[in-house]
Amino acid sequence: MAVVSAASAHAGQLLTVLMMAVALGMDAFSLGIGIGLKGIRLLHILRISIVTALFHIIMPLVGLFMGQYASALLGDVAMLAGGGLLLLLGAHMVYSAFHNNPMVTLDYRSTWSLLLFALSVSIDSLSVGVSLGLFSTDIILTVLLFGAFGGLMSILGLWLGRNAGRWAGKYGEALGGIILVAFGIRFLL
Repeated sequence: MAVVSAASAHAGQLLTVLMMAVALGMDAFSLGIGIGLKGIRLLHILRISIVTALFHIIMPLVGLFMGQYASALLGDVAMLAGGGLLLLLGAHMVYSAFHNNPMVTLDYRSTWSLLLFALSVSIDSLSVGVSLGLFSTDIILTVLLFGAFGGLMSILGLWLGRNAGRWAGKYGEALGGIILVAFGIRFLL
């Protein structure tokens, strides 16, 4: 009976991490569409997506370690803090999706612009990493899934932007924010 319970808990944790990985990849997807609409070579899609995937691994890893340290200091209050952080981050993503801010155009072919793009779409992974560090989670699996989905969502967004119109931009980011809000509420309850 304990084996079934442990397997069920592990499956639930995996599903949670997968959904968070998709939610975090929505920024790369949304911004990728915008870059792809300008016209982009397949080689640049690959280059941008690899760097984005690496940042989606590094940023939550740093956040996870920060969160584990905070968890050791705060104890049970850490779970509430992590849930609140996810709730705020998700709400901010939803707000940003529908708030019209002028977008600065970057030359994605330059190294600095590429790093800035990867940092901008993975900065929320740092915050989510802090939240996950407050809970018990498989660090390697979590950051690898974040990286894989960050890279895949980047490829998908760049490719769709290259071949299609702006149908998902702000709605993709809003969906990602709603998923994070839902997980924040789940952790708070």
